[in-house]
Amino acid sequence: PARGIASIAHRISGVLMFSLLPWLAWLFARSLESATGFADVQNLLASTPALLVSLVLVWSLSHHLLAGIRHLLLDVDIGVDRRTARGSAWIVNVGALLMAAAYLVVRL
Repeated sequence: PARGIASIAHRISGVLMFSLLPWLAWLFARSLESATGFADVQNLLASTPALLVSLVLVWSLSHHLLAGIRHLLLDVDIGVDRRTARGSAWIVNVGALLMAAAYLVVRL
């Protein structure tokens, strides 16, 4: 069911964002070290593996944001009936995928 997928993916997206923090911090620190470090980070981010990682990160951020808003609305009793909750779960699941696809189109 869409509600279960939205809930589980919300947790997975949070774990993914948290686990990517050290890598992002290292990239940021490396880019600030010197001009060579900045060029190294640019070259790394232009690679296919980095594109895939950034795509996963964009999906994680998008899904976590949309699902978080959905959960906040549910907490204040907005959209708690079955039909609306199912619809909002579909919006979260599909919306995050569309945001990641839009990022991929812009990036390529």
